Amino acid sequence: MRTPFRLPARPGAGGHHQVLFVLAECLPFVIALSVLIIEFTPAHVVYTGPLLVATPALAAVAMGPKGTLVAVALAVAVSVTTATYNGAWGSQQVYTNFLALFLVSLASLATSSTVRRRREDELDQVRRIAVAAQEAVLRPVPVGLGPLRVAGMYLAAETGAQIGGDLYEAVQTRYGVRVIVGDVRGKGLPAVRAAAAVLGAFREAAYYEDELAGVVGRCEAALLRDAAVPGVIDPEALVEGFVTVLVAQVPDGPVVEVVNRGHPPPLLLRDGAVRALEPGRPLPPLGLAEFITGPPGAADGYSFAPGDRLLLYTDGVIEARDGDGEFFALPEAMEAVEGAPGAQEFLDRLHRLLLRHTGHRLADDAAMFLVDR
Repeated sequence: MRTPFRLPARPGAGGHHQVLFVLAECLPFVIALSVLIIEFTPAHVVYTGPLLVATPALAAVAMGPKGTLVAVALAVAVSVTTATYNGAWGSQQVYTNFLALFLVSLASLATSSTVRRRREDELDQVRRIAVAAQEAVLRPVPVGLGPLRVAGMYLAAETGAQIGGDLYEAVQTRYGVRVIVGDVRGKGLPAVRAAAAVLGAFREAAYYEDELAGVVGRCEAALLRDAAVPGVIDPEALVEGFVTVLVAQVPDGPVVEVVNRGHPPPLLLRDGAVRALEPGRPLPPLGLAEFITGPPGAADGYSFAPGDRLLLYTDGVIEARDGDGEFFALPEAMEAVEGAPGAQEFLDRLHRLLLRHTGHRLADDAAMFLVDR
């Protein structure tokens, strides 16, 4: 089985932030372990009470109420254990430490709950703004295009609020219905800008280019212009902002033609069974044309008969994981919702299965586009 052209993801600032966040979460438990080591060794002459008292406060900074409660329970357990081991029960110092731990724990639990609610409210507001910005780029598609029924869906990630670069569009031309689905590598406004450049080029070239390869070439040229600085192409911008795209054309006959530039292959649902339309030759994403050896080649052709359903999607769908780390089985999900009466209902059911699989928490933006013959 052939696989799309892929490049390894490059670590960014977000990865460093995640490492720091994990370290902050581990700090309260490291402190509790350090206290145990000190108390059970000759170093127990060191006064460790303030360290344990600070544990709930440190947990409240990086963890929610549940994590803070676990840190409180751990601090109490360590305090009881060390007080028993050292025979310190009855001393004023022990009860003073327990009183301080009790007061700090109450304040930490209240603070962690308040901070968590505030962060969730702010993230939800920013996420709504991100979705609104994304929808401004992805204009609504018509329900019917000639003999086809189409539907598109953009799904915003739940674990972050940065705007993604997923894109799709469908237009009816003299060559047939032409569709594009793509995914910009990266997040934020640069990703939206790259998506807008590619979509703008597609919306114009789809009407005038005779061949799909020409449409894709116009999209790549627009991406290069967008990444250019005073007449010079910025290689770093291209590496950070390359775009995987799949452009399809459905003419009057029972076929579909596809040009795939590093994108997950479309899935064809026919008679209850799903198969991937793998490219004849893997090609790199837009912006990385220097990796192409030989001519770009013509579009690949596949049978697309009445009653067939064709799903185009971004990798945020197939890379969605459940709590056990299992990927979302998109072909099986398509077969499960085969009987949906319309294109939009089909996508809605897929959407519900996807959210159920991930526990309603998507780690990455995702887009799906369905074409019914």
